[in-house]
Amino acid sequence: MQQHSFSPRLLAAFLLVTLGAIGSMIAAERSAPMMATAATAFLGALTPEQRQQATFAFDSDERLHWHFIPTEIFPRKGLLIRDMTPAQRKLAHDLMKAGLSQRGYMTASSIMELETVLKALEGARPEVGRGAGGAPQVLERNPEKYFFSVFGTPSAKDTWGWRVEGHHVSLHFTVVNGTLVAGAPTFFGSNPAEVREGPKKGLRILGAEEDAARALLQSLDASQQTKAIIDAKAPADMVTMANVNINPLSPSGLMADAMTPPQRDLLTKLIDVYTGYMASDIAADRDAKLKKAGIEKIGFAWAGETERGKKHYYRIQGPTFLVEYDNTQNDGNHIHSVWRDFNGDFGRDLLREHLRSVAH
Repeated sequence: MQQHSFSPRLLAAFLLVTLGAIGSMIAAERSAPMMATAATAFLGALTPEQRQQATFAFDSDERLHWHFIPTEIFPRKGLLIRDMTPAQRKLAHDLMKAGLSQRGYMTASSIMELETVLKALEGARPEVGRGAGGAPQVLERNPEKYFFSVFGTPSAKDTWGWRVEGHHVSLHFTVVNGTLVAGAPTFFGSNPAEVREGPKKGLRILGAEEDAARALLQSLDASQQTKAIIDAKAPADMVTMANVNINPLSPSGLMADAMTPPQRDLLTKLIDVYTGYMASDIAADRDAKLKKAGIEKIGFAWAGETERGKKHYYRIQGPTFLVEYDNTQNDGNHIHSVWRDFNGDFGRDLLREHLRSVAH
């Protein structure tokens, strides 16, 4: 019988692939139980009054109530960070960490801290908005003005959800059957997009969103750019804003099947910026869905000027998802960005599948 020998290098490579596959399987099961554990610990540390503020029925309308603008303009419910003790705040942040990657958690935290920079920039002349009744209201810039909400009872077997929201952060997670997780809508914003003065000068919290898109745009030839650039002027904000229900946008721009392999790689890297904010299993699920629907069916569209520092907008759209990015406010130094799932926002697709399986 012939014996096969493996070189140490080949054996090491095999072990790495095997361990990587096992690691991915473990990671794929990680975030749902971690969320349930973290949410249970968080709620358990609250007073009865705090718990009443932080919890809602899973099927309440509040679960679909979302926006990314200041709370003075869009009143919110939930438990504020500033109304928590230091120990409770740590547990709230543990819950955020359970749903996000390390980069995602750092991004969310940095956006919250940016409220301090924004307050300093506005100084003695704070921005004034219009409240729910139309009356003018001073917008409070406060890194502790973010609300945590839990919908239903955190469980390793049942269906529940949670949300973190405030100015420029809106994170929504839905857990179905204790194992399946949806993480959309996912909104991150940054004002300023680039800090241009003070001790944090040069800080660009959402810089990767712009840089990866520019790398793709600049790789296109003239005829490709003609298809990709859908308007010489950027829209004033994201087209879908905070709509609860969304449909695919038109035009789609330049499709991936009209890109070269290196350009498709750049498109993938751009998408990875957004999927990479999520915990590994949620990111893997997003990636699997868009690949199953067809990478070649994903379109990239740009609007506005192409020069850095000017007002610009782009979107990435596939059969299953939409990414919108807008940097037009404050003279092109104020970013809004969002990931939406056409069928999966607020866990709708998972809930439909669950109800179908129960009916059978």
